[in-house]
This record gives sequence, C-alpha cells and structure tokens, in this order.
Amino acid sequence: MDFIFTSLQKALALILAFDGEVFITVWTSLYTSLVAIVLAAILAIPFGALVGISRFPGRGLVLTLLNTLMALPTVVVGLVLYGFLSRQGPLGEWGLLFTPAAMILGQMVLAMPIVANYTLAAVVGADSRILTTALTLGAGRLRGVWMLLREVRFGVMAAVIAGFGRVIAEVGVAMMLGGNIRHHTRTMTTAIALETSKGEFAFGLALGLILLGVALFVNLAMNILQQR
Repeated sequence: MDFIFTSLQKALALILAFDGEVFITVWTSLYTSLVAIVLAAILAIPFGALVGISRFPGRGLVLTLLNTLMALPTVVVGLVLYGFLSRQGPLGEWGLLFTPAAMILGQMVLAMPIVANYTLAAVVGADSRILTTALTLGAGRLRGVWMLLREVRFGVMAAVIAGFGRVIAEVGVAMMLGGNIRHHTRTMTTAIALETSKGEFAFGLALGLILLGVALFVNLAMNILQQR
C-alpha cells in the first residue's frame, strides 16, 4: 500500500506543479480528440438524420452496419488505416503516418458510427409532426431537417459527447497511427502504457487521474443532456 500512496502523492505533485511533460501529453490527447470529433460530427450528424427520416431499400442493412461499427475494435481501425497510410499503401505519399493528422483520421473513423447512431436515435424518437409541419409551412427539405435537428439538439449533443468519450480513451489507433512519439503524437493513453512499462508508475498515474477527470466530465455532461 505504501507504493500506491507514494505514487499517488507524486502523481498529484506532478499535476499541481503543471509538469510540462504531463501537460504536453494531455494537450496532444485533447487536441486530436476534439478535432476528430468536430470532423466526425460534421459528417455523421447529417448522415444519421437522413437515415432516420428516410425510408429506402437497404435501410435495415445500413442500420445493422452502423450498430456493428459502434463496437469496431480500435486496433482494427489502426491496422486498416496503417495499411493505407504506410509507404507501401495507396496514401503513403501523403506522409501522414505517425503524425497527429493520422491519429485524427483514425479517431474520426471510430467516432462517426457512434455520432451517427445517436443522432439517428434522437431523430427517430422525435415527434414526426416536426418535419411534416416544417414542410407544410414551406420550408425546404434541408431546412426542415435543420429544424428537426434543432428540436433534438440535446440528443445530438449527447451523440457528440459520446463520440468524444470513445476517442479520448482509445489506445489502438493512437499507438498504431501516431507511433507514440514524445512531444508529437504521445497521448495520455499511450503514455500511460509506456511509462508504466518503464516503471514510471507515478507519471502514468498522473495521466490516469487526468484522463479519469475527463471521463467524469464527459459522463456528467451526458447525464445532464439525457435528463433534459
């Protein structure tokens, strides 16, 4: 127990001292995750809304695929994108592998099914008369969908928060596509794995506490939005 308490004291000291190594790692995690979730939201929210209000052949297959992709293992995403971004891959000449851009791309792929599915659920659960009324009053279809999304905005915000919670805590994509490069692509999760394996338990614990704080904030925000 002395080891745990001593490590906890050192971890808190690192956090309270605003240790540069700790906060560069935290910033990398937050930056890549926030950019990824913004890009995922731009693509996935309209897609989820359109699937929710539309009826077309193969809709059931799309819903099944979205549900399957929500549980997509991060290492699988990392493996597939690694193949595309490596020097031998079709996108190798872009030089994205082991950069924050590659991590953002991978995290975006992870977040999109979650955001789309939550948005779809919010739209399906909304009053069907909202869109019908908007169209009857002369709004175009796009404007009608926008009005519908405004009505279910708390559900959409919950979708974005859920997606962010997924990507901020993942390891596989960050490790495989970012390479865990110090001061460049090292995130909280990859640093925790590395530093713990090196015996730097206090450093890993400091990052773990910060990550736990982020997860707590995300879940509190989710609960507040769901209650509303």
